[in-house]
Amino acid sequence: MNNPIMAKSITYQSFAQHNYKQIPQLNYLNDEQIRDIEIVSHVLPFKTNNYVVNELINWENVPDDPIYTLTFPKKEMLTDEHYNLMKKVIESGASKDEIKKAAHAIRLQLNPHPAGQLEHNIPMIEDYKLTGMQHKYRETVLFFPSQGQTCHAYCSFCFRWPQFVGMDEWKFAMRETELLIKYLQEHKEVTDLLFTGGDPMIMKNKIFSTYIDAILDADIPNLQTIRIGTKVLGYWPYKFITDDDADDTLRTFEKIVKSGKNLAIMAHFNHPVELSTKAVKKAIKRVLQTGAQIRTQSPVMKNINADPKIWAAMWRKQVNLNCIPYYMFVARDTGAQHYFKVPLVEAWEIFRKAYQQVSGICRTVRGPSMSATPGKIQILGVSETGGKKIITLRFLQGRNPDWAAQPFFAEFDENAAWLTDLKPAFGDDKFFFEEEINLFQ
Repeated sequence: MNNPIMAKSITYQSFAQHNYKQIPQLNYLNDEQIRDIEIVSHVLPFKTNNYVVNELINWENVPDDPIYTLTFPKKEMLTDEHYNLMKKVIESGASKDEIKKAAHAIRLQLNPHPAGQLEHNIPMIEDYKLTGMQHKYRETVLFFPSQGQTCHAYCSFCFRWPQFVGMDEWKFAMRETELLIKYLQEHKEVTDLLFTGGDPMIMKNKIFSTYIDAILDADIPNLQTIRIGTKVLGYWPYKFITDDDADDTLRTFEKIVKSGKNLAIMAHFNHPVELSTKAVKKAIKRVLQTGAQIRTQSPVMKNINADPKIWAAMWRKQVNLNCIPYYMFVARDTGAQHYFKVPLVEAWEIFRKAYQQVSGICRTVRGPSMSATPGKIQILGVSETGGKKIITLRFLQGRNPDWAAQPFFAEFDENAAWLTDLKPAFGDDKFFFEEEINLFQ
């Protein structure tokens, strides 16, 4: 584990087989913490690697270290009811199938695909459902390459956790690019294609480049931007430095840019620590040299980064590395949301106070924003009218494009953590978009 140049995964199986004892840092964990990892990871996915373990986690600060919390399961990430149920099943000597059945029953209660991802976002072509794509907003199509449906390490808050736990009926994946290209050609309103997953940067370049070559060869005039949603800079920057196809991957990036397309790396950084290593700084520099942009985003999460000083420091570091702060999100209503959630009013206060600490060059960031069923909704702040507090919100993106930039108002609720927790202000029965969005329900 001392050589960080080759990725070595640490998973649930490492603990089940007690292979973790070979990893010196994990000796910081006591028997109870080890047992909690085993129990929780039966329900929520667990995978990390030697870069995260060796270079990002401060083991003197475990279990409170933010990167440890970001990557290692904790007892509190399940409710007491679910934890005790899982613990009881495992300790009863149940078979593997019985344990899987109990875990699956718990997962069904964790809102595995929030915001209508399965029901409303899957596009059709020639009466064929394109299960490897999502098309929620007019200009942007999401593409889930079949070999990019895992990650170098898993985030404990991840809203796409069903991708990693064998729930095949809830996976997004598409093996072929022909229908994707045909869809983009027929839907001339689409300007942006987002490769997502999982993490598309888990793929070797020989696979990734086949997708890119096919798309570029198709010469789709309306396609202006290719985005790559990835955590690789945070979890495995050696992808762009020492991996055996690092240079080839960068050449593929250059090919995209030279074709006249905008290439945007949508990089997930959840804490300033992820921007502190020599490896990530070098990787960022090499990616930018291809002509790509790097835009950064993260949810605001209790127990990891719910502090304006952390966000201000993170934005400044990103700008100093020539990255563009893009989004502060609200943790989605799925998985371990009870552990990570920050009430909307508090999230806005964190954003506002962080925003006040940085110069205008960092203020490209937008947020806090919820990716909810109707669309991407920003909390603009708390106001007072007629002696009553209200929450002002607006659509950044909507299922109906006409909703974009439209403000609307909710009753003040300091505990509300998601759109569905809010009630319309001024005695209204519904928010303006509800009648139309009910068509999607």
